[in-house]
Amino acid sequence: MTRARRLPLPVIVTALLLSLLAVSLILLLRGDAGGAGFLAGYAGAWAVFAAAVVALRRVPRRHVVPLLLAGAVAVTATGLAAAPRTSTDSYRYAWDGRVQAAGVSPYDHAPADPALAGLRDDWLFPGPAACGRGDADLAPLDAGGCTRINRPAVHTIYPPVAEGWFLLVHELSPDDVRHKGLQTGAALLSLAVTGLLVGVLRRRGDPRRAALWAWCPAVPVEAVDNAHVDVLAVLLSVGALALVARRRHLTGGVLLGLAVAAKLLPAVLLPGALSGVRRPRTVVAVTLSAAATVALAYLPYVLLSEGSVLGYLGGYAREEGYDDAGAGGRYALLRLVLPDAWALPAALLGMAAVSVTVWWRGDPERPWHGALSTLGTGFLLLTPGYSWYALLLIALVALDGRWEWLGVALAGAVAYLAGAATGTAAYGAAGAVVCAMWWTRQRSIGRSARTRSEATTPTKDPADTSEPRPAARRSSSPADWPRPGRSTAMGRSPAAASSVSTGSQVGGRCTREVGIVRLSQLRILLAVAEHGGFTAAAQESLLLVRRKVGRAWSERQCPRRYGPVRGR
Repeated sequence: MTRARRLPLPVIVTALLLSLLAVSLILLLRGDAGGAGFLAGYAGAWAVFAAAVVALRRVPRRHVVPLLLAGAVAVTATGLAAAPRTSTDSYRYAWDGRVQAAGVSPYDHAPADPALAGLRDDWLFPGPAACGRGDADLAPLDAGGCTRINRPAVHTIYPPVAEGWFLLVHELSPDDVRHKGLQTGAALLSLAVTGLLVGVLRRRGDPRRAALWAWCPAVPVEAVDNAHVDVLAVLLSVGALALVARRRHLTGGVLLGLAVAAKLLPAVLLPGALSGVRRPRTVVAVTLSAAATVALAYLPYVLLSEGSVLGYLGGYAREEGYDDAGAGGRYALLRLVLPDAWALPAALLGMAAVSVTVWWRGDPERPWHGALSTLGTGFLLLTPGYSWYALLLIALVALDGRWEWLGVALAGAVAYLAGAATGTAAYGAAGAVVCAMWWTRQRSIGRSARTRSEATTPTKDPADTSEPRPAARRSSSPADWPRPGRSTAMGRSPAAASSVSTGSQVGGRCTREVGIVRLSQLRILLAVAEHGGFTAAAQESLLLVRRKVGRAWSERQCPRRYGPVRGR
């Protein structure tokens, strides 16, 4: 093999780590460990995943997407290696699909209802021999026998888009395929999320962050092996935020409504979808389109069902302790410092405060940033005990890049597998990491602002006792502003570019006059960026413009709107 054809060392290292990750996941899923043993193996897989993501940072750009996609296929496929290991929800999915295929509304009858006895089979309703073994995954029936379906005496809780997915998988799956149909469908949805993340992030620069979803062990374990319908909601939610970021608010609202109608959790993303949106017309477009989509999705089931289409939703909230903090393990962090009776009002107040802040001060070009803050805060306040809820959180981390929120997702797995007490400690540690990283980033932003301020402030010679000359007023006519790609007073020499970066003359004038510019009068800023690169003066000017025009401009838009920017 010639030297030119050798793979770079970072590619080889990353590929080896991905192979180790895939092998560890297969051994974990095909083994018989449970509880703490499964959690230990799961944590080891997360450690290998973290090493692979770090190694990907050194991979040359031309190899990133092929390696990322190949790794996504390998890691996702490991979820097909075994039957569901840590959850029995997929059996309810299969039952609901079968009931709908028979022309019966899943909201009208519980699985234990004798009226549906003709739809039972030996897979979902094993015989006396299997029931006699007393497996933990089998739920007893009042009339005798047992079933793999959890909570067999209550009606389904899943929204209509999820029910439509169960029916689609049932119709497309061969006979006696059992859990493999739902697992295969979930694997395809997971890969679709990966493809969508890669597409969104490539438009914005570097797609490496998509690996935070594509290679995360939670995807093969929770989305594929356990076949949780949350992955469908993740796909719709990511698509909704991507459309909102491109100012396609109506279509984005429709997709957000479909996500809510697949899993109610994406409703928390609404403040993020409205990040920085001040126009009432836009707010109405997103909210009403989402609400109308949810209503239309429920309509067929409302017309066909004899009972309530909310199913066991209210009972589930009571069972999990969401309505009474003293009845379960919810609001665990709040209950450490507040009385139980105050936990629910405090959680609602905290969520309201974060939602309003995200809506009012968020970045409309990055709605997932505010959505991640809102959803992550909700997890820390509510401390849910089911690890698969965090699949949506992981996808938002991949979009936004704030990796510290992955600790919250891992804390959910600890709470589910090791118990509420250990889970509370895990949520507390994850919250501490999130707060520490927020403080670190705020300090970094403050230091950068001080550095830019010092760089753009001219120094005066102590020996110079002359009065400062007043700055000449520059014409605000657009025709007088320098154009990108044209010779200006800055020139094209490195010396001129250096003068811009130190804040002298042109850079200083740019920052002084930025208060009067409009979006159609940004030529001097673009000239600064083209001739000097995004140096201190240019960055400060662009940030000031963004503040003056209501966040309608940012550095990220310059290359996209005006072509590539040439640095020094």
